[in-house]
Amino acid sequence: MRIFNARTKKVEEVPEIFKTDGEWKKELTPEQFSIARRRGTEVPFTGKCDVPSGKGLYQCVCCGTDLFEAGAKFESGTGWPSFWGPVSELNVRIKADRGMFVERKEVLCARCGAHLGHVFDDGPPPTGRRYCINAAALRLFEMGGGKTKTETAAFAAGCFWRVQEEFDKAKGVVRTAAGYAGGTKKSPTYEEVCGGRTGHAEAVRVEFDPSVVSYGELLDAFWRMHDPTTKDRQGPDIGANYRSAIFFYSKRQEKEARESKERVAKKLKKPVVTEIVPIGEFYPAEEYHQRYNKKRRGGQ
Repeated sequence: MRIFNARTKKVEEVPEIFKTDGEWKKELTPEQFSIARRRGTEVPFTGKCDVPSGKGLYQCVCCGTDLFEAGAKFESGTGWPSFWGPVSELNVRIKADRGMFVERKEVLCARCGAHLGHVFDDGPPPTGRRYCINAAALRLFEMGGGKTKTETAAFAAGCFWRVQEEFDKAKGVVRTAAGYAGGTKKSPTYEEVCGGRTGHAEAVRVEFDPSVVSYGELLDAFWRMHDPTTKDRQGPDIGANYRSAIFFYSKRQEKEARESKERVAKKLKKPVVTEIVPIGEFYPAEEYHQRYNKKRRGGQ
């Protein structure tokens, strides 16, 4: 499905998210589960939903999809957070709600189906709409008053389960996504990639704050987490999908990656087989692969 990324300002192809109630209960508080997965409504004037800097995003509490910009929020006096419009019509779904003896328009997260609230035609310009949303259905992404700008990098170092977990631990990393890069087939599946039919590598996209961690430091972490001297293999995992690769997003990243590779080769005194190639299209992996190791241990 197509979702708008409000930070990169690009429409991305992402997998739809389906989970059992048991899985959601492990990831959400009782109040969040009641509202987002059971279409509940929080008590008015109880939900806190302010971005201190006034610059940031409101995301789905279940799946992290960008929903509303802080600048779209206004005071409606109803007791619930109100917005005049979402970041994109792609990111929300409107559904007829015939409960409460009156027909209303329910607002859902387009990606995971979480219940967010309702939309009414009594809002301010420029849309004239009021998206009346439960605070418990949202999570905040603070943008540091507009001063913090993130950058994106992508790496392949064997099975993406472990690679994502390692980058999630790194300081300055805002978010990560396990996925597929460097191949030829559009929207490949995990089975196709593992079967060697698409040319993709299991990769991890890393969004980071360069004021906290540099691209060079991420490269250092990348070299430490795998063996860059084994071609198409990491430990027991064998195949081109497990190859070592750096996917660069800019000429600067390419230059730093090549210089870093040379230093590592000299230190190891062995040929380093890591590919350094432009990113091309990155396809996020199926939801069950995202933070797989954490889920397996019962984490979020």
